[in-house]
Amino acid sequence: MELAYYSDYAVRLVNTEEPARGKDTLTSVEAVRELFGANGSAARRATEADVTRFRSVRARLRAVFEAADQGDETLAVALLNSLLLEFPVSPQISGHDYRDEDGRPLWHMHLADHPSNATAGYAAIAAMGLAFHLTEYGVDRLGLCEAAPCRNAYLDTSTNRSRRYCSDRCATRANVAAYRARKRLEADRSANTGLAADSAQRTSAGPKR
Repeated sequence: MELAYYSDYAVRLVNTEEPARGKDTLTSVEAVRELFGANGSAARRATEADVTRFRSVRARLRAVFEAADQGDETLAVALLNSLLLEFPVSPQISGHDYRDEDGRPLWHMHLADHPSNATAGYAAIAAMGLAFHLTEYGVDRLGLCEAAPCRNAYLDTSTNRSRRYCSDRCATRANVAAYRARKRLEADRSANTGLAADSAQRTSAGPKR
């Protein structure tokens, strides 16, 4: 399992809430279990008590993205370090599920969590994955969507650090809004220019006798 996969844990959890829209899909133990994806054994550990615990971790992870989005990398790192200390993992070499053409294991790094509950396990993996992404690509690769009111979290893996939106849908919506705003501005300028020309014409004509 690639380490980049683990960073998606953080994004999935943060994006269960859209504060500006008043939306929150993290409202049941089923929603918690869905966050684990294919990791069924970990998902089965979730209980109703994890709903509240997951929301708490979500707020702390969003704070990391917000600090990064505001350019405060020192704060982003400090917030992430506090999560790493509270929810530790043990790196292990693993070869399960992956085989080469000769049937031999394809060894890879695996993050083994030792949780007391489902939240601790998920938080450990999410925090470590985000830490790998941050140290590998930089704090500025942690972003929040610029298509207001979305503000969903995303990880920028573009080659030129140009990503600004969480999805193609938001990018399209923002581009359409910007296009319409430019058109309105052009129309207003044209109207003002026309009014100014009419006023100048009346002035130059002078009063009627």
